[in-house]
Amino acid sequence: MILLKLAWRNIFRNTRRTILSGIAIGIGLAVMIFGDAFMTGINESMIRTSTDTFAGQGQIHARGFRDTLEVEKTVNNLQWVEDGLKKEERIQAFSLRTESFAMLASAANVASIMLYGIDPAQERDISKIDEAITEGRYLGGSNTQQILIGSKTAEVLEVGVGDRVVVTVAQAGTGDLSQEMLRVSGIFRFGIQELDSAVAFIGLKKSQEILGLGQGVHEIALRFHNLEDAGNRSLGFWNKYSRYGNEAIGWKDIMPQMEAVLEMSTLSKVITATIIFGIVGLTIMNTLFMSLYERMFEFGVLRAIGTRPLRMALMILLEGGCLAIISIIIGSATGFFFSWLFSVYGIDYRGIEFAGTTINELIYPVMNVRQYLLNPLYVFFFTLVAALYPAYYAARLTPAKAMKRSF
Repeated sequence: MILLKLAWRNIFRNTRRTILSGIAIGIGLAVMIFGDAFMTGINESMIRTSTDTFAGQGQIHARGFRDTLEVEKTVNNLQWVEDGLKKEERIQAFSLRTESFAMLASAANVASIMLYGIDPAQERDISKIDEAITEGRYLGGSNTQQILIGSKTAEVLEVGVGDRVVVTVAQAGTGDLSQEMLRVSGIFRFGIQELDSAVAFIGLKKSQEILGLGQGVHEIALRFHNLEDAGNRSLGFWNKYSRYGNEAIGWKDIMPQMEAVLEMSTLSKVITATIIFGIVGLTIMNTLFMSLYERMFEFGVLRAIGTRPLRMALMILLEGGCLAIISIIIGSATGFFFSWLFSVYGIDYRGIEFAGTTINELIYPVMNVRQYLLNPLYVFFFTLVAALYPAYYAARLTPAKAMKRSF
């Protein structure tokens, strides 16, 4: 306890230096806390953008459909699946879809597309197709001869709202070609090349009719109340609905590239933290050595009257610990303030494309307890590690050497 009191008093022998060092280390900690909150926020935003645009947070297909996209592979035991999903407390909404390759022809040109049959009412709760309409209107009403096409597809086909196009698909079972003349009811623009240039939407019943599917569907898109459930592979939900020849998967399996991006983001945080903590360590080491050299005569006297090397080293370590506590208070308060400020007002990166995803909403840093426990603990640990060398140096001082260096 006496050493601790001495250490606390010693670091305030030069108050200005101690405060400046505390601020420098605290800024490093604040950057770590805010950076963690910001990266958590941008990761959640990317996941929401990727899943809410169209894919959904989870999907159910017939096993093998995602690999071959065979029209005949529809969801098995559909009624049982639908009834089960309606009772699931985790599920907020779901939507039935068909999916097939198709040719889209106008008087001017031809385009190959992925044709989705959707239930317009269900799809409003799953995707943002209706919000992406830039011309015309969303599917609906009694007219089933409607089609939504992307802005790039409209340019290729040289068509606009109200124009007619012909859709050609291969029917299930026979492979016979089926054609249907549809009228463009709306043009959408997601800002994602793959969707704007190679996807079109028609009503679910019309798609089932021209594909010869009866009541069958190829995909059930899911939306969970809690996004974390959709990314939890150990959730029993996936096994429950991966029965009767079906497979139920979350967004991590639907978009494996997104999981890789998140892992890369975690790695970048580790690298950034290592650099910051390296700077923090050098700052602490420099501060303690300056303090040590200023008191060289005092250390010589302490050694001369019989103070053991271990106690000398322990005092330097305690001084480093006291400096770390001051820095943690400054850094945690600063990090909390900026994280809270931007979690209220957000950061505008809308329109920027990152890892194949166009950010279309404000990014709000996400604060959690872990950031205010682990990061300060890391700073305290690195401070003690950085103080080891000055402590070792002090422990090896001899009275004669210390006295000589003090003059």
